[in-house]
Amino acid sequence: MSYAKASDLLRVADMAMGRFDGICLQDITREFACDHRTAQRMMRAFEAVFPQVDIGEDSDRRRRWHMPRSDPRWLQAQGIRDSELAALDMAAKRADRDGAPDEAQRLRALRDRLLAAMPSSQARRTEADAEALLEAQGFASRPGPRVVNDLKLLGVLTEALRAPWELKVSYRGARDDSPKERLLEPHGLLLGIRRYLVARPAQGDGRMRRFRLDRIETAAITPRSFARDPGFDLGAFAARAFGSFHSDAEYGPVEWRFTPQAAATARQFIFHPAQEMIDEPDGALTLRFAASGHMEMAWHLYQWGDQVEVIAPGTLREMVDRHRRNDFPALP
Repeated sequence: MSYAKASDLLRVADMAMGRFDGICLQDITREFACDHRTAQRMMRAFEAVFPQVDIGEDSDRRRRWHMPRSDPRWLQAQGIRDSELAALDMAAKRADRDGAPDEAQRLRALRDRLLAAMPSSQARRTEADAEALLEAQGFASRPGPRVVNDLKLLGVLTEALRAPWELKVSYRGARDDSPKERLLEPHGLLLGIRRYLVARPAQGDGRMRRFRLDRIETAAITPRSFARDPGFDLGAFAARAFGSFHSDAEYGPVEWRFTPQAAATARQFIFHPAQEMIDEPDGALTLRFAASGHMEMAWHLYQWGDQVEVIAPGTLREMVDRHRRNDFPALP
């Protein structure tokens, strides 16, 4: 058996042990980007190499393979690959960078527990290889300006979101000279150039509102829990905006047309989760979606110079029309 095939079977064993209900052929085709027949051959080889596998059928009469977890030596035999450990380290660094200290701490705890389960000599070697891999990949941080995170505030918000607990915040509005106390029921965070807490006022009309994190002076968890709105979808709420700011008054259809020279670059972007891209006969690219946040759209459009035209909405077209330049040396 070749090294590549042996490595694939070890990956199959990881999947069959790590998933409570085991794996099916569709899982194999997705994981290895192979066809159904190749997946069948792979699973026959897997059964021969790992005779202890449990094989059964699910409610849809699909065959499923599950590896028992009774032998603790499996992790020691398998070990943690340097690339897997590096991926955990990178995920923790990204969580730190993106203002999620709680998630970063849990990722590092998981990393430490996995290393503790390995023989010490193997763990040291894997850790050293992972550090070299991180250095080779050049992981540092996302370039460009960003708002400095208040880690203490983010820690309080994370704890309140998990329970969930009601929050008592001191908040300074856009036109307020002095902060005001508010009782909020937090439902999520919007992460962008500016960061927002999505919350429902404890007393009010029940509508979700956005609160800029940089305007929260203090935040404290109250002893009162609350029931999350079961009908609230943070992803759908976020999609109503182009960036992190959103306005009900601005929400509506958006249409941009990228020139044939810029079309290939524009196709590489996901501008909005529900975007529609249309290739035009002349090589141009039309982009359509529905959102609000005209100012954030204008900030982004400026980078494209005169290589993009705003078709709709009219207010956004007027905002950017006089600022389209033809001397930008590169596209975003």
